Amino acid sequence: MTGEDAVRLRPPRNAVDGRAVGWWRARLLVATLLPVAVLVLLGALIGSARFWLLAAAAAVAAAGLACTAFLPAWWFRVHRWEITEDAVYVRTGALWQEWRIAPMTRIQTVDTVRGPLEQAFRLATVTVTTASSKGALRIEGLDHALAAGLAERLTRLTRATPGDAT
Repeated sequence: MTGEDAVRLRPPRNAVDGRAVGWWRARLLVATLLPVAVLVLLGALIGSARFWLLAAAAAVAAAGLACTAFLPAWWFRVHRWEITEDAVYVRTGALWQEWRIAPMTRIQTVDTVRGPLEQAFRLATVTVTTASSKGALRIEGLDHALAAGLAERLTRLTRATPGDAT
């Protein structure tokens, strides 16, 4: 590729769906509630260690609730995606931001995933598998209809792009 034709790292233009904040909060709450419930149950059953188990449960609950309150809004400001005729751009992360580009010539498969919580929030994830050792690109927190349309568009674009995706 010449300098003018090269795909460059740049900020992707599109934000994820606003409902992703609620979805991320729900995921964090579930991830917090499960260990807290186990610690409280153990505290109720093991009298000799009750104080320490309940203290640990309170600490896990406080940390989990703090993460639930602050991280999803931060992730919403950071997570970006874009699909052009030449590439898929994705930026994710909070403290360690990751910017990735997948040229259309490197795309091997395109999948959509909707877990139970995503379905409850009417969201989906588009996974773009490439011939990269880094792994697939994931665009999380998309409206499910938009995700289906993106998967179709990416399939058409990769089919029309010359190359063997290796």
